[in-house]
Amino acid sequence: MARGRLYFALQALGGAAWWIAVAVLPGVRTATLGSLDPVAVAVFDVPLFVVASALAALGLRTAAVVTTVWTLLVLAALAVWATVTGEAGAGVLVMVGAAIGSVLALALVVLGRIPTEWVTTGPLRLRTADPDAPRWRHVTATAVQIVVFWGLFLGVFPLVIAAAEHRWRLHPTLPAPLADGLAVVGAVVFALASALGIASAAAMSTKGDGTPLPSATANRLVVAGPYRSVRNPMALAGITQGAAVGLAMSSWLVVVYAVAGSVVWNCVVRPLEEADLEARFGDDFRRYARQVRCWVPRWPVPARVGAVPVLPGPTPGSASASVSSTRR
Repeated sequence: MARGRLYFALQALGGAAWWIAVAVLPGVRTATLGSLDPVAVAVFDVPLFVVASALAALGLRTAAVVTTVWTLLVLAALAVWATVTGEAGAGVLVMVGAAIGSVLALALVVLGRIPTEWVTTGPLRLRTADPDAPRWRHVTATAVQIVVFWGLFLGVFPLVIAAAEHRWRLHPTLPAPLADGLAVVGAVVFALASALGIASAAAMSTKGDGTPLPSATANRLVVAGPYRSVRNPMALAGITQGAAVGLAMSSWLVVVYAVAGSVVWNCVVRPLEEADLEARFGDDFRRYARQVRCWVPRWPVPARVGAVPVLPGPTPGSASASVSSTRR
């Protein structure tokens, strides 16, 4: 709770400083508000953002709710304004940061913690694939997941982000040779990362009797293929793919999107998966985690890891069987 209140205190100070900058620096006003009337905006934003954040810092939960809801509304409205007019793109980015911070701080103030376990509820809850299904079914399901998730996270979302970057006038103007060079580098890195991702998915579906998706994950602890070298090859591949797409598109926002995704995965998803792995595989997983690092691959790749290449799980009832632990 204390950290949530501290964030709201910093947000109140930041909001006040921003409004002072808007009043005295035309460049700040143009970059963050465009042609919007600053006085009309301030009439609502100062009490609902600055003052409410200050009250939230003092422990008033209602104020924390008010400022968070207002921040989300301003983000949505400013994003629409920037998309329609091409103005205030920098203001949208500032409000994205404020919205994320406000939501997390509100959770700390109201709940005393950030409920990361909500990520794996509903259709995404942690559970294993059908242990009696034939191997071809796991392989087919894995192939479908790759097409769908790569299409969304490496295709649709980056295209939307890059389009917003251009529309909001945030896209850097690069010399043609540099842009072409980045495109080539991005394509090569993407191909290499994709090969790693496919090899990892193949190992999970053929050796682990499951799929990469946490809601239909492997029944066995996979320590074969790329998993002999690094514990999180699919996450490593996905992050690298996202950054490669950003390079190929000369889009710094897409690169930020990939980095942000890695932070979310590492801080939210990975702890949940590793706790499940340790609960299901016990000493086998702990031994594997001691031998293989989380993010940095071992080279040369050892011939064997642990007691056996694939370790059977004691119970067929929970989540992922190929990633994580706290040790890096």
